[in-house]
Amino acid sequence: MQMWDQRFSEAGFKYGTEPNAFLQEAAQRLAPASELLVPGDGEGRNGVWLASQGHAVTSVDSSRVGLQKAQALAAEKGVSLCTALVDLADWSPQPASMDGVVLIYVHLPSAIRRRAHLALAQGLKPGGWLILEAFHPLQLQHHSGGPKDGDMLYTPEQLSAEFEGLLQPVLAWHGETVLAEGPGHQGLAHVTRWLGQSI
Repeated sequence: MQMWDQRFSEAGFKYGTEPNAFLQEAAQRLAPASELLVPGDGEGRNGVWLASQGHAVTSVDSSRVGLQKAQALAAEKGVSLCTALVDLADWSPQPASMDGVVLIYVHLPSAIRRRAHLALAQGLKPGGWLILEAFHPLQLQHHSGGPKDGDMLYTPEQLSAEFEGLLQPVLAWHGETVLAEGPGHQGLAHVTRWLGQSI
Protein backbone atom coordinates (compact mmCIF):
# COMPACT_ATOMS: atom_id res chain seq x y z
CA MET A 1 0.00 0.00 0.00
CA GLN A 2 1.79 3.07 -1.26
CA MET A 3 0.07 5.46 1.17
CA TRP A 4 1.26 3.50 4.20
CA ASP A 5 4.77 3.06 2.79
CA GLN A 6 4.96 6.84 2.45
CA ARG A 7 3.55 7.41 5.92
CA PHE A 8 5.94 4.94 7.55
CA SER A 9 8.91 6.35 5.60
CA GLU A 10 8.78 9.48 7.76
CA ALA A 11 11.27 9.77 10.61
CA GLY A 12 10.24 8.22 13.91
CA PHE A 13 7.24 6.01 14.59
CA LYS A 14 3.84 7.30 13.46
CA TYR A 15 2.00 5.68 16.38
CA GLY A 16 4.92 5.48 18.81
CA THR A 17 6.72 2.40 20.06
CA GLU A 18 4.62 1.68 23.15
CA PRO A 19 1.76 -0.84 22.99
CA ASN A 20 -1.88 0.14 22.92
CA ALA A 21 -3.30 0.57 26.44
CA PHE A 22 -6.38 -1.63 25.89
CA LEU A 23 -4.18 -4.37 24.46
CA GLN A 24 -2.01 -4.34 27.59
CA GLU A 25 -5.13 -4.82 29.70
CA ALA A 26 -6.77 -7.47 27.51
CA ALA A 27 -3.55 -9.44 26.98
CA GLN A 28 -3.78 -10.65 30.56
CA ARG A 29 -6.33 -13.17 29.27
CA LEU A 30 -3.79 -14.81 26.94
CA ALA A 31 -2.16 -18.05 28.03
CA PRO A 32 1.64 -17.97 28.44
CA ALA A 33 3.59 -18.52 25.20
CA SER A 34 0.51 -18.07 23.02
CA GLU A 35 0.73 -18.10 19.23
CA LEU A 36 -0.55 -14.70 18.17
CA LEU A 37 -1.41 -13.01 14.88
CA VAL A 38 -1.26 -9.21 14.69
CA PRO A 39 -2.76 -8.02 11.38
CA GLY A 40 -2.12 -4.44 10.36
CA ASP A 41 0.70 -4.12 12.88
CA GLY A 42 2.38 -1.32 10.89
CA GLU A 43 5.67 -0.39 12.53
CA GLY A 44 5.32 -3.18 15.08
CA ARG A 45 4.64 -1.52 18.41
CA ASN A 46 2.00 -4.06 19.47
CA GLY A 47 3.59 -7.18 18.02
CA VAL A 48 6.97 -6.36 19.52
CA TRP A 49 5.43 -5.76 22.94
CA LEU A 50 3.54 -9.07 22.78
CA ALA A 51 6.76 -10.85 21.80
CA SER A 52 8.47 -9.24 24.81
CA GLN A 53 5.79 -10.86 26.99
CA GLY A 54 6.92 -14.30 25.80
CA HIS A 55 4.40 -14.92 23.03
CA ALA A 56 5.17 -16.25 19.52
CA VAL A 57 4.03 -13.39 17.31
CA THR A 58 3.39 -13.08 13.59
CA SER A 59 2.83 -9.47 12.49
CA VAL A 60 1.34 -8.99 9.03
CA ASP A 61 0.87 -5.75 7.14
CA SER A 62 0.49 -4.38 3.62
CA SER A 63 3.41 -1.97 4.08
CA ARG A 64 6.90 -3.30 3.46
CA VAL A 65 8.36 -0.15 5.05
CA GLY A 66 6.27 -0.67 8.18
CA LEU A 67 7.38 -4.29 8.52
CA GLN A 68 11.03 -3.29 8.11
CA LYS A 69 10.64 -0.83 10.98
CA ALA A 70 8.86 -3.52 13.01
CA GLN A 71 11.84 -5.85 12.57
CA ALA A 72 14.22 -3.03 13.55
CA LEU A 73 12.16 -2.35 16.68
CA ALA A 74 12.13 -6.06 17.55
CA ALA A 75 15.92 -6.19 17.18
CA GLU A 76 16.27 -3.12 19.39
CA LYS A 77 14.09 -4.74 22.07
CA GLY A 78 15.89 -8.09 21.73
CA VAL A 79 12.85 -10.14 20.72
CA SER A 80 11.96 -12.36 17.78
CA LEU A 81 9.12 -11.25 15.50
CA CYS A 82 7.85 -13.10 12.43
CA THR A 83 6.55 -10.75 9.72
CA ALA A 84 4.72 -11.21 6.43
CA LEU A 85 3.66 -8.80 3.70
CA VAL A 86 -0.05 -9.47 3.05
CA ASP A 87 -3.23 -7.74 1.92
CA LEU A 88 -6.12 -8.56 4.26
CA ALA A 89 -8.53 -8.17 1.33
CA ASP A 90 -7.50 -11.58 -0.02
CA TRP A 91 -5.40 -13.26 2.69
CA SER A 92 -6.42 -15.77 5.35
CA PRO A 93 -4.49 -17.43 8.16
CA GLN A 94 -4.53 -21.19 8.52
CA PRO A 95 -7.81 -22.21 10.18
CA ALA A 96 -7.62 -22.93 13.92
CA SER A 97 -3.91 -22.03 14.03
CA MET A 98 -3.74 -19.15 16.49
CA ASP A 99 -4.36 -18.63 20.21
CA GLY A 100 -5.09 -14.95 19.64
CA VAL A 101 -5.71 -12.34 16.97
CA VAL A 102 -4.98 -8.69 17.81
CA LEU A 103 -6.64 -5.97 15.72
CA ILE A 104 -5.59 -2.50 16.87
CA TYR A 105 -6.81 0.33 14.64
CA VAL A 106 -7.13 -1.88 11.57
CA HIS A 107 -9.78 -0.01 9.60
CA LEU A 108 -11.11 -1.84 6.56
CA PRO A 109 -13.85 -0.68 4.17
CA SER A 110 -17.10 -2.59 4.58
CA ALA A 111 -16.69 -4.17 1.13
CA ILE A 112 -13.85 -6.33 2.44
CA ARG A 113 -14.19 -6.09 6.21
CA ARG A 114 -16.66 -8.90 6.79
CA ARG A 115 -14.70 -11.43 4.72
CA ALA A 116 -11.44 -10.42 6.40
CA HIS A 117 -12.92 -10.53 9.89
CA LEU A 118 -14.46 -13.96 9.28
CA ALA A 119 -11.14 -15.30 7.99
CA LEU A 120 -9.30 -13.97 11.03
CA ALA A 121 -11.89 -15.35 13.45
CA GLN A 122 -11.66 -18.75 11.76
CA GLY A 123 -7.90 -18.61 12.30
CA LEU A 124 -8.47 -18.92 16.04
CA LYS A 125 -8.22 -22.20 17.90
CA PRO A 126 -11.23 -23.06 20.12
CA GLY A 127 -11.01 -20.83 23.16
CA GLY A 128 -8.73 -18.38 21.36
CA TRP A 129 -9.12 -14.64 21.85
CA LEU A 130 -9.78 -11.77 19.47
CA ILE A 131 -8.74 -8.39 20.87
CA LEU A 132 -9.89 -5.32 18.94
CA GLU A 133 -9.74 -1.56 19.37
CA ALA A 134 -10.84 0.77 16.57
CA PHE A 135 -12.37 4.17 16.07
CA HIS A 136 -16.15 4.49 16.45
CA PRO A 137 -18.21 6.58 13.97
CA LEU A 138 -18.42 9.31 16.63
CA GLN A 139 -14.65 9.73 16.16
CA LEU A 140 -15.57 11.93 13.17
CA GLN A 141 -16.23 14.65 15.77
CA HIS A 142 -12.61 14.48 16.98
CA HIS A 143 -9.22 15.27 15.49
CA SER A 144 -7.07 12.68 17.28
CA GLY A 145 -6.62 10.29 14.34
CA GLY A 146 -8.36 7.71 12.22
CA PRO A 147 -10.11 7.57 8.85
CA LYS A 148 -12.50 10.38 7.90
CA ASP A 149 -14.75 7.86 6.15
CA GLY A 150 -17.61 6.58 8.29
CA ASP A 151 -17.66 3.33 6.31
CA MET A 152 -14.28 2.44 7.84
CA LEU A 153 -15.33 3.06 11.46
CA TYR A 154 -16.82 0.33 13.67
CA THR A 155 -19.59 0.04 16.24
CA PRO A 156 -19.65 -2.77 18.82
CA GLU A 157 -23.00 -3.90 17.40
CA GLN A 158 -21.51 -4.29 13.90
CA LEU A 159 -18.66 -6.38 15.24
CA SER A 160 -20.89 -8.61 17.36
CA ALA A 161 -23.05 -9.26 14.29
CA GLU A 162 -20.05 -10.03 12.08
CA PHE A 163 -18.53 -12.48 14.54
CA GLU A 164 -21.84 -14.11 15.54
CA GLY A 165 -21.59 -17.89 15.61
CA LEU A 166 -17.78 -17.82 15.70
CA LEU A 167 -16.88 -15.73 18.72
CA GLN A 168 -18.58 -15.21 22.07
CA PRO A 169 -18.49 -11.50 22.96
CA VAL A 170 -16.91 -10.81 26.35
CA LEU A 171 -16.68 -7.03 25.92
CA ALA A 172 -18.50 -4.83 23.38
CA TRP A 173 -18.00 -1.20 24.41
CA HIS A 174 -17.62 2.25 22.97
CA GLY A 175 -16.76 5.53 24.62
CA GLU A 176 -14.22 8.27 24.99
CA THR A 177 -10.57 7.85 25.90
CA VAL A 178 -7.45 10.00 25.63
CA LEU A 179 -4.83 8.68 23.22
CA ALA A 180 -1.10 9.30 23.43
CA GLU A 181 0.25 7.01 20.70
CA GLY A 182 2.95 8.84 18.76
CA PRO A 183 2.05 11.79 16.51
CA GLY A 184 -0.68 9.77 14.75
CA HIS A 185 -3.03 9.28 17.72
CA GLN A 186 -3.13 12.20 20.14
CA GLY A 187 -5.94 13.55 22.25
CA LEU A 188 -9.57 12.85 23.05
CA ALA A 189 -10.99 10.02 20.95
CA HIS A 190 -14.15 7.93 20.65
CA VAL A 191 -13.22 4.26 20.33
CA THR A 192 -14.81 0.83 20.08
CA ARG A 193 -13.35 -2.00 22.14
CA TRP A 194 -14.39 -5.55 21.40
CA LEU A 195 -13.14 -8.73 23.00
CA GLY A 196 -14.37 -12.18 22.01
CA GLN A 197 -13.50 -15.84 22.57
CA SER A 198 -13.63 -18.48 19.87
CA ILE A 199 -16.51 -20.92 20.30
